[in-house]
Amino acid sequence: MPEVWLFLIAAMTLTLAPGPDNIYVLTRGIAQGRKAGLVAALGFSSGLIFHTMLAVLGFAALIKASPLAYSLLRYAGAGYLIYIGVRTLRSHTAVHLQGNAAPQKLTRIYWQSVIANMLNPKVTLFFIAFLPQFVNASAGHIPAQMLLLAAVFIMQALAIFSAVALFSGMVGAFFQRKKSAATTMNRLAGCAFIGLGIRIALPQ
Repeated sequence: MPEVWLFLIAAMTLTLAPGPDNIYVLTRGIAQGRKAGLVAALGFSSGLIFHTMLAVLGFAALIKASPLAYSLLRYAGAGYLIYIGVRTLRSHTAVHLQGNAAPQKLTRIYWQSVIANMLNPKVTLFFIAFLPQFVNASAGHIPAQMLLLAAVFIMQALAIFSAVALFSGMVGAFFQRKKSAATTMNRLAGCAFIGLGIRIALPQ
């Protein structure tokens, strides 16, 4: 079985870090209300299904084709996670809340969120690098394990994004008062990325 609980903790830490998805959910909730924020949260979470299938099919095929290729992917994934961890730690980008964003139809918000997520190649690279590291290869059923992990990731992302949408007013006010909040979350996420990268690179 995959390391589900460790994976869940890591996934929640990464999802909570301020990024384009949760910041958009937050701003949409502030600008147009909780319902619009919840629709955006559902759209971004739905888009993750696309990246899940790419990661599952690609990784499963790679395992069957070449153990060497898998090892190379493992080290590439470790390097990638460490790289984005360092980038995250060095990031000082402020969280900008656009409370005056123009209202949009809920269906438009949903599909915009889905497409924006699907067209982000960084999400695909992240899934390919992140999901396999929690798979127990010796237990077999690798595609099923990755689907389980992906389902956990999608559900926790939906839960966190929905919470941001429901409490968008309070969350927005908190970020406005606490300018260091985004920096703190970036540091936590950066350390999580680097720790995962080191774990991947070390011998099993």
